[in-house]
Amino acid sequence: MASSPGMGMGPGMGRGRGAPYGPDYSHGWSMMTPEERSQHQAKMRSMTNYDECKSYMAQQHEQMAARAKAQGTQLPAQPRRDACAGLKP
Repeated sequence: MASSPGMGMGPGMGRGRGAPYGPDYSHGWSMMTPEERSQHQAKMRSMTNYDECKSYMAQQHEQMAARAKAQGTQLPAQPRRDACAGLKP
């Protein structure tokens, strides 16, 4: 049974239209609730502009950094992959 983009946890997660998402692309993925992940996935799938994507990802990083701090942990400085790279003009 095939899954739609972003539904699994495999390496191809979040590829297709818009910007990719998932643990390799999104800060704090493991700290998000299922509802937050779903909202984040929808937002990333809707991305068509590089600058908009970078701005959203910066906001998302700030939110997850604050959450990590509240939990006594830290986020890596950058995700392993740039989710917005495929949207560069």
